[in-house]
Amino acid sequence: MVLVYFTDRGIEELASRRGDDEVTIDWLAEQFRTFVDLNPEFEIPIERLATWLARLDDDED
Repeated sequence: MVLVYFTDRGIEELASRRGDDEVTIDWLAEQFRTFVDLNPEFEIPIERLATWLARLDDDED
């Protein structure tokens, strides 16, 4: 059984609509800020996502 999360639809839409785009981290950070300004209830999940992305290359201790 494969679990499919509700967010998969949004991720698939992002990949299909913007998959060929090239973006900078600065652009992505600005989009996160704008999204949180418009949707403050998502501040914590966006903070967690941004922190997770920032630390992807950290060595496992």
